[in-house]
Amino acid sequence: MTMAKNVRFAEAKLDQWRDRLEAVGQEHVLAFWDGLASNDQQELLADLACLNLAELSGLSELAAGGGTNHGPTGRLEAVQVIQAASAGREVADRGRALLSSGKVAAFTVAGGQGTRLGFDGPKGAFRISPVRNKPLFQLFAEFIIATGRRHGCRPPWYIMTSPANDQPTRAYFQEHSHFGMNPADVIFFQQGVVPAFDQAGKILLDRRHRLSLAPDGHGGSLLALARTGMLDDMQRRGIEYISYFQVDNPLVSCLDPVFIGLHDLHRSEMSSKSLPKADDFERVGNFAMSDGKLVVIEYSDLPKDLAQARDPDGSRKFDAGSIAIHILSRSFVERLTADPAAFGLPWHRAVKKLPYVDVATGQRADPTEPCVVKLESFVFDALPLANNPIVVETDRAEEFSPVKNPTGVDSVETAKRDLNRRAARWLEAAGFRIPRTPDGEPDGTFEISPLLAIDAEQLAERALPIEAIQRESVHYFE
Repeated sequence: MTMAKNVRFAEAKLDQWRDRLEAVGQEHVLAFWDGLASNDQQELLADLACLNLAELSGLSELAAGGGTNHGPTGRLEAVQVIQAASAGREVADRGRALLSSGKVAAFTVAGGQGTRLGFDGPKGAFRISPVRNKPLFQLFAEFIIATGRRHGCRPPWYIMTSPANDQPTRAYFQEHSHFGMNPADVIFFQQGVVPAFDQAGKILLDRRHRLSLAPDGHGGSLLALARTGMLDDMQRRGIEYISYFQVDNPLVSCLDPVFIGLHDLHRSEMSSKSLPKADDFERVGNFAMSDGKLVVIEYSDLPKDLAQARDPDGSRKFDAGSIAIHILSRSFVERLTADPAAFGLPWHRAVKKLPYVDVATGQRADPTEPCVVKLESFVFDALPLANNPIVVETDRAEEFSPVKNPTGVDSVETAKRDLNRRAARWLEAAGFRIPRTPDGEPDGTFEISPLLAIDAEQLAERALPIEAIQRESVHYFE
């Protein structure tokens, strides 16, 4: 397209957008149009095309009013959980049969960057394993490959990226030959975005020619599955169940036969894993029953008296912590997303301290106090909409150690420690004698490739030759 045609095209588009934006009170985002270069005008038009005008007025109202449609409602009761450890062999066999028949897909929400970890790149590319320093993506890929070998199937892996990390993520997989997976079975798609607002409900500009846009939250993953054709792809492949997990947990069991079997046995549309909380105020969501519906209450929204409530035996009343691991039936996601305009997950409102362009001055503002409203939806808000949702309690030491911070709680340090501890336990269960420090920690560094074993039972089945393990030594098993 020639420059003259570019200009005419942009002006035609501008007329369309000016009317639409005026109708919803957001025409100020065009304030700098006349001074923009042609390429910058095209970028602004591309950002405008990301807006869902049908919901924009509602989002603006939520941003301006300070209202919220989340948090405790009605009387909250503790939830009954199912113990994964007591599920029985027949449940695991049920899950294995579903895997073998190709009815289960892995789904990773991977839109984040490694900024908080001091890492420049997609968070899934962050290297975390204690010996070989494998990235998160590689651990998941090897787990999926191993599951396929174990059950005679080729589980597809759907990876949701964000606009900020989509191309770097795709390039990273290309660079590493998809970590041994068939490229046809690794499917990338982008999540949606929503604008950031000021507290009057006006869309903010990140630059004069760019809207301030942010990912729409992991709840938007369900709508993105429909919008990008992923649900259609799953249907073509015969996928019935979607194993959902987030990219920051290196201990996750990506495709867990017991969890899948329980989901199927209970004819659940959405199942969730939980853990007993580490303390009353652990920064995880809280499963609860509200007016007969299963919900998750954010740690910041659970009243202090409920967080500290105890049952007669002294145990914590609200002790089922959410760890962002779910099984969703494909048919359920199809039902939720059949009419995108009526997609029913609520928006959560947060006020942040973020820079933006002041439309009045054209200068970049760097606020010292939180004043920018960000909205996002959460996948757990689909639970009260699901039929027969269940909560399955699992073992923290086996399945949960998120990488959220460089040090301290839920950090690089704790994840490496927990990967090491788990490998040592599996080796001991397989007959190895692991040296221990006086405080009980493994005296050495251990790593087991998922390609060798994805659980302690499989490692024991390998009948590895028992070799002497020296103190303070490094061991890798593959």
